[in-house]
Amino acid sequence: MSELRFTEDHEWLRAEADGSVTVGITAFAQNALGDVVFVQLPELQAYDKGAEAATVESVKAASGVYMPLTGEVLQVNEQLSDSPELVNEDPLGEGWFFRFKPADAGAVAKLLDQDAYDRLIKANAEA
Repeated sequence: MSELRFTEDHEWLRAEADGSVTVGITAFAQNALGDVVFVQLPELQAYDKGAEAATVESVKAASGVYMPLTGEVLQVNEQLSDSPELVNEDPLGEGWFFRFKPADAGAVAKLLDQDAYDRLIKANAEA
């Protein structure tokens, strides 16, 4: 598996061989949400960085999944429509939300790496 990148909003990104990028929410985020009961997936269209692309609802709360970089959504994980619990069961695998083509392919590498993301979680826990 290629190296994951992360956002401060707790999305993970994985660059794929075809130039697309897969997006999901981190284990930290899904643990905070609790049992996921519904996922609204994005439309197949272009989004600006920071735009709310998807929504995830749990027994505790609803939360947005934000577009980590400007780009066009190419594919959504249709399995989540019938099995939203995949987000809890396998957040870094089968629980992915969408794949997109970034407007700037090099921008993915500028996001948080695992160490930086771990420091972010630790800082948030101590705050």
